Amino acid sequence: MIDPPREGVKEAVKTCKKAGIKTVMITGDHIATAKAIAKELHILGTTDKAITGQELDKIPQQELEKTIKEYSVFARVTPEHKVRIVKAYQKTGAVVAMTGDGVNDSPALKNADIGIAMGKNGTDVAKNAADMILADDNFVTIVEAVKQGRNIYDNIKKAIHFLIATNIGEIVTIFMGLVLGLKSPLLAIQLLWINLVTDSLPAIAIGLEPPDKEIMNRKPVSSRKGIFSDGLWNKIVVEGIMIGMLTLVAFSLGNKFFGLEVGRTMAFLSMGLLELVHSFNIKSEQSIFKIGILENKFLIGSFIVGTLIQILVVLVPTLAEIFKLVPLNQTQWIITIIISLLPIPIMEVQKKLNETKYSKRIYQEKANA
Repeated sequence: MIDPPREGVKEAVKTCKKAGIKTVMITGDHIATAKAIAKELHILGTTDKAITGQELDKIPQQELEKTIKEYSVFARVTPEHKVRIVKAYQKTGAVVAMTGDGVNDSPALKNADIGIAMGKNGTDVAKNAADMILADDNFVTIVEAVKQGRNIYDNIKKAIHFLIATNIGEIVTIFMGLVLGLKSPLLAIQLLWINLVTDSLPAIAIGLEPPDKEIMNRKPVSSRKGIFSDGLWNKIVVEGIMIGMLTLVAFSLGNKFFGLEVGRTMAFLSMGLLELVHSFNIKSEQSIFKIGILENKFLIGSFIVGTLIQILVVLVPTLAEIFKLVPLNQTQWIITIIISLLPIPIMEVQKKLNETKYSKRIYQEKANA
């Protein structure tokens, strides 16, 4: 007798493999039954091994920790065996998620990094021992949760990236203006407005970015890595300097040829628009012309609203007086807009260089392997 796998589980296991997640079957069933189902679901590959609880008893824990990755099916196991398996995988540095529904699963659920109990058929003991409860008892839902989790992590990272880069841009503008002996490019009230409008709206929108199409085709991020690993700090600093220097260029041109108030108005508009434009560069490591810019309606909305508000502050006399701004002529507007759009070609060149560099590295690693 056999309990057939649920619909969609085979595809979910395949997705896990692409995502660098190893799916392991731990069951009380006979090993022949377990192997048959595992092969059907592609959990048991040609190089993977299956083992019974009786055979597991003969293997010392230290030896199991060294060979645990070779096994994909564990049959006729006891609650003690399940805990041993979980701890052995954890010793390899893996983050272990364990599913279960019975009282005998609760020790392993408690010891796993993420214990997942079944919501429909699970016992109260299993639910209390778990970190999460699966409402529909479906493995496919776990894979979807991993996808959503990865997307949340990515969006938090992007929002932090954007906020720190833009704040560094503001610091660079004021600091370099003082170092170069210029009058303050931006007044305090102008900086506060930029922080309120052009920083916060895109950051919120970036936090609502939909999942990348390739999100489940990459390996998991190591739990030992910090959020600023893999050169993120360098990117943030370079992008912040870019925003600051472009704002200074706008201020210097306006100040030199049209006067201090015009220079500050051009700097105010440029910095706000630079940050709004740069938010699209943060969407992905890939070119925005490849991934498109229309998937995130919130980001489009924040850009339109932010741009309109920024322009209205300059055009409405009462608001302009509060923020110490002056109207710009056609030439000044053209200069400001051109400077504000420069982050796109600059970042596209940088992304292309990174793509070439890392593609070569990946190719060499594959060749060496």
